Amino acid sequence: MQTIKFPDKATWNTLLQRPVMDTTALEAKVEAILRDVQENGDQVVKKYAAEFDKVQLTDLEVKPEAFAAAEAALEPALKAAIRQAARNITTFHKAQQEKPQIIETMPGVQCWRKPVGIEKVGLYIPGGSAPLFSTILMLGIPATIAGCKEIVLCTPSLHPAILYTAQLVGISRVFTIGGVQAIGAMAYGTETVPRVYKIFGPGNQYVTCAKQLVNKRGVAIDMPAGPSEVAVLADESCVPAFVAADLLSQAEHGPDSQVVLVTTSEKVLADVEKALQAQLDKLPRKSIATAALDNSKMILVQDIDTAMEMLNTYAPEHLILACRNELNVADKVTNAGSVFLGNYTPESAGDYASGTNHTLPTNGYATAYSGVSLDSFVKKITFQQITPQGLQQIGPTIEAMAAAEGLDAHKNAVTVRLQSNN
Repeated sequence: MQTIKFPDKATWNTLLQRPVMDTTALEAKVEAILRDVQENGDQVVKKYAAEFDKVQLTDLEVKPEAFAAAEAALEPALKAAIRQAARNITTFHKAQQEKPQIIETMPGVQCWRKPVGIEKVGLYIPGGSAPLFSTILMLGIPATIAGCKEIVLCTPSLHPAILYTAQLVGISRVFTIGGVQAIGAMAYGTETVPRVYKIFGPGNQYVTCAKQLVNKRGVAIDMPAGPSEVAVLADESCVPAFVAADLLSQAEHGPDSQVVLVTTSEKVLADVEKALQAQLDKLPRKSIATAALDNSKMILVQDIDTAMEMLNTYAPEHLILACRNELNVADKVTNAGSVFLGNYTPESAGDYASGTNHTLPTNGYATAYSGVSLDSFVKKITFQQITPQGLQQIGPTIEAMAAAEGLDAHKNAVTVRLQSNN
């Protein structure tokens, strides 16, 4: 990791840049695959599976008997852990449910808003180097609570934990499709895969690009996404070994991940760097984490206020506050996906089991986007009802405003009703 001491504020934006890549060629390649899937369906989905994933698919959809086999294959301890995480995530997301509240804005004029589940949603779970069954909990549970009628899951991985978790949260339609072709299949539909209205889930640069391209054509997505990241604010009260472990927990995601340490202490810089190396040498994914650390920074600043101003500028996906008075410092957070307070709240708790959602805005999008929640799976539809007496009161207001805008038909929609009551 690069160490920077007391950087001038004018340099912060450059200093805090994420790893970037030229996406021009990438978009052209992804666009061609999406168009092919849209025009040719299952046939080319299988073709791309053979080309990119080196698998020959006969059936795209997972058979019912595979779920029972997956449950039998999993260790009881892992199944118990998944169920515990599911209970916590369910508890947290159920608390986000809203009941319609009728508001009478003036006598005889009632307005309310009702959350309605998105009918058809698609979840993407990458295969890659790790079976991300935890993401099924994070997406499948709120989708079920929201009342989504059709939940489709695409993944190139048939790891037993993937199938067990899908069944646990109520997803019965799972397709063994990965990559860009999976996003295309869910966005446009094929002979086998149903078309959905909104797509959720992480993925590599190709999947991310595919989601952004289908979004331009009217298919909703959870959020813009990029490589995973964490920022840690640490002072002398931190435990350097804990800080190092949190930094590495994100660095092992991928070589394009980024981790940032902001501290007010020279000693913390030295101690964390030492702990990083000791822990890094023991990691099975050492080469991946090492590449990520090359993109990463350790920054020394004057005080906590400067640190928080810098971190709000960075807008990290995950923010850990390993410092004194962490609750007071947390009040200063304006831009972050999810915040972890104190020395005993590791970021991995949010990744797996505490209850909050781990699908979060990256790449600085936390300045304007929230992480996935129950709201991500519902639409808020507004309703209103006006009585004849209510229209008598509000009608002249509507008529005056419509006339001022030159929209006479709008005005007349009120006028004919008022005249009918005379």
